[in-house]
Amino acid sequence: MALTSQYFRANAGILILNREGLVLAFERSDIKGAWQLPQGGVRPSEEPIDAAKRELHEETGISLAKVQLEGEVPEWITYELPPEARSSKTGRGQAQKWFIFRFLGSDEDINLNLKRGAKEFVNYKWIRLESLIETEPEFRKPVYRKLADLLSAETFRSTQGGA
Repeated sequence: MALTSQYFRANAGILILNREGLVLAFERSDIKGAWQLPQGGVRPSEEPIDAAKRELHEETGISLAKVQLEGEVPEWITYELPPEARSSKTGRGQAQKWFIFRFLGSDEDINLNLKRGAKEFVNYKWIRLESLIETEPEFRKPVYRKLADLLSAETFRSTQGGA
């Protein structure tokens, strides 16, 4: 079946919290000054949690030994891209399954140069999620607001057994 621009790409989102409750945000390599949380497509043979773990390591260089899986958002969260941002890769938008990880390491465990080829991120910072929301494009703000609401109410589904 040929994919058209009318589909929503399955995607795994990763929210990394430190001991102070700040989130790890990354500056995109293709848009200077644009910061976001890591995310990536779910391959046909993957479960969303496996995609999240793969993307976590590929995009941030953080090993699974340096994080603990805290929980997942029970429902899929979707967003629609503006027409000019749609492509055959992203389709009309993304349907995301979000996972919350607790960072157990130090900043030295973050390696943005690990990815072969074009790297997605060039910088990182620890920030309050509410502050990150203010800088996001309109299409992504509702997703991050929902994540902030779930975190503040601790209504995400807790997981057992770590990463």
